[in-house]
Amino acid sequence: MRSIRRQLLFWLLAIVLLGLGIAGWLIYRQALAEANELFDYQLQEIAAALPAEPFSQILTSRDTGDEGIVLQIWNRNGVLMYYSHPRAPLAPRAEIGFSTEHTDRGAWRVYGAIVGDNVVQLAQPVSVRNRLAANVALRTLWPLIVLLPLLGVAVWGVVGRGLAPLRRVAGALDTRHPEALEPLPDARLPLEVQPLVRALNALLARLATALDTQKAFVADAAHELRTPLAAVQIQSQLVARARDDATRGEALADLQAGVTRATRLAEQLLALARAEPDGPVSAKAIDLHALLDECVAAYAPLAQQRNVDLGIEGSEPATVIGDGQTLRVMLNNLLDNATKYTPAGGRVDVSLAVEAGHPVVRIADSGPGIPPEERERVFDRFYRVGSGAMRERTDVAGSGLGLAIVKRIALQQRAQVELGESASGGLLVSVRF
Repeated sequence: MRSIRRQLLFWLLAIVLLGLGIAGWLIYRQALAEANELFDYQLQEIAAALPAEPFSQILTSRDTGDEGIVLQIWNRNGVLMYYSHPRAPLAPRAEIGFSTEHTDRGAWRVYGAIVGDNVVQLAQPVSVRNRLAANVALRTLWPLIVLLPLLGVAVWGVVGRGLAPLRRVAGALDTRHPEALEPLPDARLPLEVQPLVRALNALLARLATALDTQKAFVADAAHELRTPLAAVQIQSQLVARARDDATRGEALADLQAGVTRATRLAEQLLALARAEPDGPVSAKAIDLHALLDECVAAYAPLAQQRNVDLGIEGSEPATVIGDGQTLRVMLNNLLDNATKYTPAGGRVDVSLAVEAGHPVVRIADSGPGIPPEERERVFDRFYRVGSGAMRERTDVAGSGLGLAIVKRIALQQRAQVELGESASGGLLVSVRF
């Protein structure tokens, strides 16, 4: 498992070492430049200190010291009169001024000058200067190198102290009860930790909302299922108590109708639970024209049985990206509502048009419609529109889930559902993709 603390320690120490390396190189270059100036000045001073009298008088009276400096002297005739280090690999020539001479034993810094009747040449190995510059750089950086372990311990402690708020947040989450979804306190937290805590609080809020929704859904579902199941129980008792075939037949028909209503309600509850707006959706190209034709054809016999004229007014070719099975559930619910709430002798007109590049499905019926003040509430689960004169004529008992399912599927499929009034005074449902 990767540790942030170890990573920070590694990278901080690596950066410090890199900085020490760069600083050492710069110090070395600066010290080398200063050493070159100093030693060049020393060579000039040594040459200037040599007297101008004949060489024979100074042969045994001067010493070049032990700084690694090699001295050569020529007379006015070019004859080499003195060589302090005969084994030094310098060329037997004199060049006036400063120069660098490369030999098999390394580079030499050479200075030549005319002193009286003599030509003087002084040379010094470049390695002496490099060694001096390296010693200066090492002495400068040595205290920092020694302090590196202490720096590592300090970084380890400081990083651990900086990560302490994360450990506190983790501990607070670890000791929480599964149902404790109240937000975490974000006071006195570092700026870097506050976004994480805010994100966790937002997640806890969404979880609380989802759990509340789930609890409300389960409670409503249990309440709604209790009525048809109680009716089924009563009807089954009536079947058991029936004393003749006619009574038993009526009781069985009522029992079958009750089972059908309970089954329909369970199917709608299952469809509502599956139609989560934020749930995963299988997206692929769907021929909306063909899908709408299939749904209308499937509901045509039911509409004919209810004496409702169901048909397609107009349909343009259209393709949407979504889940075909889920879209079929949505269209079936809309057609079921339209044919169910339209009185006998009424009509349901279905159309598909493409407006500004967006497919729009419209289903208009001649039923009682929905008052404008209730058109938003009908998308709530288990909500039923109040009884009116036109609604009583339909003689329909609904569960209040059809439009709630339509709304959820529309959100899941990135569509918009609008309710209005049809030309015949009924309900007009528009689904814009």
